[in-house]
Amino acid sequence: MFYYKTITCVLAGFLHNSGSSRPEQIKYIVFDSKFTNYQNLNKLNKDNVCFLTIRRRGTNLVQKINNIPKSQKKSIRVHCSGNKKRTIQVNDHITTLKGYDGQIREIYITGNGKIKPAIIITNDFDSKVEDVVVKYARRWLVEKSISEQISFFHLNNVSSSMVIKVDFDLTMSILAFNLFRLFALETARYKNSTSTKLYESILLNSADITIDEKQIIVALKKKRMLPLCLEIMEKYKEENYQWLGNKKLIFTGASYS
Repeated sequence: MFYYKTITCVLAGFLHNSGSSRPEQIKYIVFDSKFTNYQNLNKLNKDNVCFLTIRRRGTNLVQKINNIPKSQKKSIRVHCSGNKKRTIQVNDHITTLKGYDGQIREIYITGNGKIKPAIIITNDFDSKVEDVVVKYARRWLVEKSISEQISFFHLNNVSSSMVIKVDFDLTMSILAFNLFRLFALETARYKNSTSTKLYESILLNSADITIDEKQIIVALKKKRMLPLCLEIMEKYKEENYQWLGNKKLIFTGASYS
């Protein structure tokens, strides 16, 4: 709820200042269907701001899409997670909306594995239909990452109502999420996995820790993905960490199972 309220305030502020000729003025916005209404889409269009969003699906509209003959649909392949491609059917056409002046581009998307079709609307008439679909799919990835921060890192479960503690909790939660993502990018198999999968498959482990004057040795117990973890951490073995008393942090495998 906090996320949607914040985004709505951003849009409202932009529309209020849309007459400004500032060079940093927004030129393209991608957002959810609950973000605003058709009247504000009309304002964006008059201010020459391209927008890309989805339309809410009513029963009559879904029935209309299901009755479209295959001859009026185009099959396209778009990239998805894991460097894979997915084939979907699209119907790209021009339509009108109540409260919106002029015509708008509407794209019906079916065959994407969901029960109901997705409906994209935009005032971008120049981009290819494949590019429009991929551009909106990136918004889903952003929403997925926010959902993951809430479910795994408890982003919405702060320790106090004090502003300074809320800011600290949010900062540390987002930092932890980004560290997980950086670690995942070091792998080939898990770079598109969730933080939960990454944690359970690689990071969840016990170890014996030895601390001496110059280094801290972390001897991780044997695990299937331990060699991958050690390979990633190998590059940091010569680093001296000031916050650890200027010691080196060395990861190794335990000599017992």
